Amino acid sequence: MPVRELPARPNLDQYRKQAKELLKGIRSGDREALDRVRVAHPRSKMLDRIDMTTVTLADAQLVIAREHGIDSWKKFAERIDAILGDGSPKAVWRRVEEAVLAGNAPALDALIREHGSMLRRTSNMSWVGDLRGDGLGNRRPDDGLDDARAIIAAKQHFESWDRFAAFAEALRDRESPVARFETAVDAVVGGDADTLERALQQHPDLVRARSLRIHHATLLLYVGSNGVEGYRQRTPKNAVRIAEILLDAGADVDAVGDMYRGTTTLGLVATSIHPVRAGVQEALIDLLLARGASLDHAVAPDYTRGRVVNACLANARSEGAELVARRGAPLDLEAAGGVGRLDIVKTFFDRDGRLTSQATPDDMKSAFKWACAYGHVDVVRFLIERGIDVGERHRGETPLHLASAGGHVEIVILLLTRGAPIEAEDEVWKSTPLGWALFGWTNDADAATRDRYHAVVDRLVAAGASVRPEWLDDDTIGGDERMRAALGRGRSG
Repeated sequence: MPVRELPARPNLDQYRKQAKELLKGIRSGDREALDRVRVAHPRSKMLDRIDMTTVTLADAQLVIAREHGIDSWKKFAERIDAILGDGSPKAVWRRVEEAVLAGNAPALDALIREHGSMLRRTSNMSWVGDLRGDGLGNRRPDDGLDDARAIIAAKQHFESWDRFAAFAEALRDRESPVARFETAVDAVVGGDADTLERALQQHPDLVRARSLRIHHATLLLYVGSNGVEGYRQRTPKNAVRIAEILLDAGADVDAVGDMYRGTTTLGLVATSIHPVRAGVQEALIDLLLARGASLDHAVAPDYTRGRVVNACLANARSEGAELVARRGAPLDLEAAGGVGRLDIVKTFFDRDGRLTSQATPDDMKSAFKWACAYGHVDVVRFLIERGIDVGERHRGETPLHLASAGGHVEIVILLLTRGAPIEAEDEVWKSTPLGWALFGWTNDADAATRDRYHAVVDRLVAAGASVRPEWLDDDTIGGDERMRAALGRGRSG
C-alpha cells in the first residue's frame, strides 16, 4: 500500500471530516471507500464478512492513519501535533495560558485573531476553559472572543480590567502586601511547606489576609481547591500539612469566602474533586473538624439551604457527602436519601406512609433523585412504595437519567419495570437516559466501575431505547467492542 505524505501544515479537523466522509461512503457501499478499507484496515478480511453499516468512525479514522503509514489514530494525531509544533492546539493553548497569567492583553488578542476558530472548539484542553465565559464558567454578555482585557480579568477573578491592572501593578513590588500574599498562595497550592512557614514567620498577618480577587479567599480557603482561579484549583499530596501550618499560625477555620455565595474551607474540601484525586479529602475533613470547623455553617444559607451534605450531592461529590454525614452533618430527607440512610429517610414518614410536617413533596423528589443517582436501591424501593412518580422530571431530568448516568443497573431495571419513560429528554442537554449512560461511561476514569455501564446500556437498549447515529460515530464508543455491540442491537433514533 503506497503511503500518503502529510502536508507541511496538516489540519487534524480536516482529517476528522475526511474520516466521516469515508464512513458515509463505507456505509452506503461506495466501491472506492470499500476498497480503501480492504487495503488499509488491519481487519479487512473480517470486514469483508460483516455488514458494512456496522463499521464505525474509529474504523474510518484507522484507515486514514494507516494510509499515512501510522498504525493508530492516536499516533496519527500526535504526529500532526509534532509537525505543527508551536501551531498545534496544545501549544496555542499554552500560549493562551501564559498570556492570561501575565495579563498580556495584546498577546492574547493576537492569539484570538489567529486561532479563534480553534480556540472555540478545544476549550477543554486548558484550565482557562471557554474564552467566552468568565472565571466561573458563566457566559459574558457579548458571547464573543473580542475583548482580551475582559477575558483576562474574568479568568483572574477580577470584576474589571481596571481592578486587575491595579492588582498587577501592586504585584510588581515584591515587598507589597499583595505580592507577599500571592507568594504565600503559590506555596499553599504547590505544597511548599518551607516557603509557607517562612512567609508566616516573617509576616504573621498573612494568615488573616484575604485575596483582592472576587472570592476574597484566605490562605486556608485556598486549601479547598474550589471556587478560586482555575490554575490554582489543585491539591498537593501534603495538603494536610499545609492546613496544619495555617491553623497553627492562627487561621480562622470557619472563615467564609465569597465563592458560591459564601463557603468555608470545610465546605470547599467536601465539594471539590481535587482533594479526592489527591487522596486527602477525608484527612483534611477530619483535621478541620478537629480544629473546630462547623458542619452547620459550611455553605451559604441560600445554597442548598446551608446544608453541606446537600451541597456535596449537588456537586456530584457523593464521597464527600458520606464523609461529612458520618461525622454528624445535619441530614434532611433529601440528604438522607442521597447518602443511603434509609433509617433516617423513614423518620420523615408517618405510619400511614405519608410525609410528616418535617419534609415537603419536593424534598421527597430530591431524595429519590439522589438515591437513584448514587445507587441506594433500598431507598429507591422505599420511596416507590410511598407513591413517588418514577417518571417525573425533577429540576430538569428524570430518575432514569440519573441512575443511568451513575451506572446503577439494579435501579435502572427497577425504574424500567415501574414504567419510567425511556425516551424522555432532559431539559438542558436534550438527551435521553441512554445518552446519559454513555456520558457517564465515557467520563468514568475508574476502570473497575466502567464495566457496569455496559450492563446499563444493554438494559436500556433491550427496553427499546433508540440509538442516535452520532453515538456510533464517537471515537471512544467506536473503540470499545462491547459498547459498540450493545448499541448495534438497538434501533436507530
